[in-house]
Amino acid sequence: MAILITGAAGFIGSCLVSFLNEKGLTDLILVDDFNIPAKTRNLDGKKFTAKIDRTIFLNDIKRHKIDFVFHIGARTDTTEFDVRIFDELNIHYSQILWNYCTNNDIPFLYASSAATYGNGEYGFDDQMDTSPLLPLNPYGQSKQDFDVWALAQKNKPPFWVGLKFFNVFGPNEYHKGRMASVVLHAFNQIAQNNRLNLFKSHHPDYTDGGQIRDFIYVKDLVEIMWFWYKKQSQSGIYNAGTGVARTFNDLASAIFKALNKERIINYIPTPEDIRDKYQYFTEAKMQKTRDAGYDHAFYSLENAVEDYVKRYLEKNKTY
Repeated sequence: MAILITGAAGFIGSCLVSFLNEKGLTDLILVDDFNIPAKTRNLDGKKFTAKIDRTIFLNDIKRHKIDFVFHIGARTDTTEFDVRIFDELNIHYSQILWNYCTNNDIPFLYASSAATYGNGEYGFDDQMDTSPLLPLNPYGQSKQDFDVWALAQKNKPPFWVGLKFFNVFGPNEYHKGRMASVVLHAFNQIAQNNRLNLFKSHHPDYTDGGQIRDFIYVKDLVEIMWFWYKKQSQSGIYNAGTGVARTFNDLASAIFKALNKERIINYIPTPEDIRDKYQYFTEAKMQKTRDAGYDHAFYSLENAVEDYVKRYLEKNKTY
């Protein structure tokens, strides 16, 4: 069974490739921009059938026998405000893949985002109507626009699922720069100067470092994707978090503990270009996924951080 993975050299996509290899699946067609040197190591040692540049693939797709699509690739920079970039990569490209899967009876799983929930005015429930949601930035809006478009289609793939990724962290994000997780940034900061900078709160209801996120380890995320790959029923949009939100201070404590260092935190102003678009609380409602049959236990935040730090960051290894 040939499986197509877009964004295959990126953070989550490359972890999915590794996970599928562990499950004995190697007939994988990888699609990405493979001209970015910082991402190439993510595929070292991985087994796959083909690598195809994303700009070529859409014109070449009919040449390949595909049995399942994991559409993970996207522009994910939350500080990018050029809407045209998101329209092309996150909406138009996704629509072409959706239509191809629909016309050729191919199951389709794609990455949505918790960024669609915006400030959480309507909560974080994947059983609600998605249309009123108010994302805070063009990235979140592009994911929202595709979700709404997908739900409105009369013609759909034989099975499809959109996963709203919450705050994902873990190995293979070395190339992401400013958009890498707090864990990676914290590891580098603490290694250099034994202290950590966290954003101050600019919201009266939250203390400094008390901003709350549903942090999910990438190994848990690929387990969720594996569940849907095997299930292939109950199509729809689902959250992909743990359902348990934690503060940035909790995350920092776990990192210092994993490094066996004293907890020293310096709170700095949130950059002005993202201050007004900053989420202070996210927590996935996971009942819909549990009701669908997902019963895998999630890593605790502390165990996930320890695994990431000890097995990957300290050894500069990929998954």
